[in-house]
Amino acid sequence: MTRNFNHNFIGGRRVDPLGPASIEVRSPYDGSLVGTVPAAAQVDIDLAVDVARKAFDEGPWPRMPVAERIAIIRKFTDLYELRSTEFAGLVTAEMGAPAWFAAAIQSLIRDQGQAYLTAAEHYPWEVKREGFPKGTSIWIREPVGVVAAIIPWNAPHQVALAKLFPALLAGCTVILKLAPETAIDGQYLGELFSEAGLPEGVLSILVAHREESEHLVTHPGVDKIGFTGSTVAGRRIASLAGEQLKRVSLELGGKSAAIILDDADIGQTVEALRYRSFPNNGQVCVAQTRILVSRQRHDAFVDALVDNVERMPIGDPAAPGTFLGPVVTERQRQRISDYINSGLESGADLAVGGLGLPEGINHGLFVKPTVFANVHNKSRIAQEEIFGPVVCVIPYDGLDDAVRLANDTAYGLSGSVWTTDADTGLAIARRIRTGGLTINNAAPDLLSPFGGFKQSGIGREFGPEAINHYVEHKTVAV
Repeated sequence: MTRNFNHNFIGGRRVDPLGPASIEVRSPYDGSLVGTVPAAAQVDIDLAVDVARKAFDEGPWPRMPVAERIAIIRKFTDLYELRSTEFAGLVTAEMGAPAWFAAAIQSLIRDQGQAYLTAAEHYPWEVKREGFPKGTSIWIREPVGVVAAIIPWNAPHQVALAKLFPALLAGCTVILKLAPETAIDGQYLGELFSEAGLPEGVLSILVAHREESEHLVTHPGVDKIGFTGSTVAGRRIASLAGEQLKRVSLELGGKSAAIILDDADIGQTVEALRYRSFPNNGQVCVAQTRILVSRQRHDAFVDALVDNVERMPIGDPAAPGTFLGPVVTERQRQRISDYINSGLESGADLAVGGLGLPEGINHGLFVKPTVFANVHNKSRIAQEEIFGPVVCVIPYDGLDDAVRLANDTAYGLSGSVWTTDADTGLAIARRIRTGGLTINNAAPDLLSPFGGFKQSGIGREFGPEAINHYVEHKTVAV
């Protein structure tokens, strides 16, 4: 079913677009039309910011008791859950996310919502404490103001809500800027928030191209930018925000390492890495695309990994048994292919995959799942984020060398250590310069901060640390 939206969602209402352009979203699997939405012009963005500014400066939301804001967000999570299956299917249609991954993301959305509500319930919104050298002070956390939340296309609802929940719980008003590649699914968030009781003016949802998005970033009525996307785009946003001393938090790219110790079971590790190295057709910032294996086990590990990759079902992303679907756009497919070609020219061994369509596939924006072996850690394919189903296996000589290789990157977002010795795994994890790691197949903690070191970002999401980015600190001496 084609879903067409003829109006923008601004301040809780559908309004006529002020610009003439529209955006088509087409399936990367078969090219079918998923839907259309207005493309926001600068005047549409001006209107959304004006509405958000008025709602923040004059409206009830920032002044509402935190418990009432929590109740509205909780109502939203209940309403969202009723339609989660529909939303998963829509994201699959828009950008080719395999059905298993889209369903897993819906489970993550449910859990992250509950985690944010828990964090807000225990957050120190106002604290009285003894002053120095005398007196008493009241430490108040107030909403930062009007927020521009800018999200990518690869897990659109999850990333949107990872910003909307803490911003709204803090009392901010928000303009959510959707990616053109997934312009349809986010349209439904607005009505759900309104149904949950979000006051007029608090939330606007727009789709915009780069020039208009930069207008939003630099708009003087916006107090804070929350961005998830590429490191290149993050640098640009940081520079624009810095000129205005505007608050900014950035969740950016990654080139995460999985360190395989010699005592790890190869078969079990390879099967687990299927979901950590190739999720969402490789289009995940936390994908572990550098696999570090001791030189003596390198060949055996590569053989097992190749066998696993060759058994990955590839095809219609909506089919229940499909593991890998198409990538999001032709531009993305070409970008990944250019990296594969770079790998072929680098001297690394092509273990499986390569250029061209997968066997048996004759249409769609598909890339062969590709493994390079004996990769040098300084090569482009080992240093740059490919954002596709391409994995590098890098041999190491001893644990100190493994740590050195893992840290020898401009990124620092995620990673893992695989071992039967938990103490050794933790000791190695402490030495890795990255924002989050798992020991073996541990699940992430959604009440703990998530974010990156180095060029993987500034700031954190999840838990009280996420709320911190959407508040200002006021001290009143009494």
